[in-house]
Amino acid sequence: MIRVGLIGSGFISDTYADALQDVRGAEIVANYSRDPARARRLAEKWAPESRQYDSIEKLCADPEVDLVVIALPNEMHVEAVRIAAAAGKGIVCTKPLGRTGAEAAKILELVTDAGVWHGYAESSVFSPNIQKAYEMVAAGGIGDIKWMRAREAHSGPHAAHFWDAETAGGGALLDMGCHTVESARHFFGKDNEITEVFAWGSTLVHTDKTTGEDSAIALLKFAGGQLATIESSWIEKGGMQLRHEIVGTAGRIVTDTSSTPLWGFIENSVGYLVEKADADTGWVYPVPEEARAYGFSQEMRHFVDRFAANEPPLETFEDGWHVNCILDACYRSMKSGSWEPVRLER
Repeated sequence: MIRVGLIGSGFISDTYADALQDVRGAEIVANYSRDPARARRLAEKWAPESRQYDSIEKLCADPEVDLVVIALPNEMHVEAVRIAAAAGKGIVCTKPLGRTGAEAAKILELVTDAGVWHGYAESSVFSPNIQKAYEMVAAGGIGDIKWMRAREAHSGPHAAHFWDAETAGGGALLDMGCHTVESARHFFGKDNEITEVFAWGSTLVHTDKTTGEDSAIALLKFAGGQLATIESSWIEKGGMQLRHEIVGTAGRIVTDTSSTPLWGFIENSVGYLVEKADADTGWVYPVPEEARAYGFSQEMRHFVDRFAANEPPLETFEDGWHVNCILDACYRSMKSGSWEPVRLER
């Protein structure tokens, strides 16, 4: 049994705790929050026997914690990884790994120097739809893939810290483009480097909430000549949109992770329906088992299994660093209005 310490108590911590219920080889034994009341509420919901800590150091000093899962705002990742690595714990960190390529490089350096196991919690590549599409591509179903379009959109973050672009490190592109960039690397092959990018971003709607971009699009050019288009939006009403289109020489595949077989018209609210729903009456489209539909359960099962076997996972901090470097190039392109090279600098 792998004993997990959950660092954080917000929305993504709740999602990870839900996902870990599906992992037979793991149990949550401890959790941390700056707010003790929130820590207790999370524990009561998912892990009543767990211990609550008011500091990351205390949680990481717990000898019964084997693996820590960091579910904190972007600006806290470096320090949390520093503490966990020094304690010799295995580490899973939520996306994006860092706010910049340089910050992600520091995080990667910390775990490398400490010699600890690490997993980058990029859920999109573990979602059932993406996994099935990847299997079909790998089996040659659509020939050689040449182009991919991926879009993630909703009406804006539920967590206040994402709106502070200066502290968070960026806007919609950093928050959501990290998913679609890694999807592109996943489908086209991680040894097929993204060499240059062209990007546009602007604050079209939420000018009163953020100085970061609420809308962005980027073109990613691969060494092999292929192209990926990624779109990120915080201005789209009506719930989540998670869509991929993969085009090859012998066909195409389309995924829509946010699609659901359940919908209806309701006049009375029934409570929570789906992340970023925007409305809880009228026509509604709830997504059953969100943690599973979006890949959180599958990624946590994968991480725990690989950690238990002392094997590297599909997504490591090396991947998170690559993503941050690619997004850095996108932000440079937004300013220059030109194609910008990807600099994989450590």
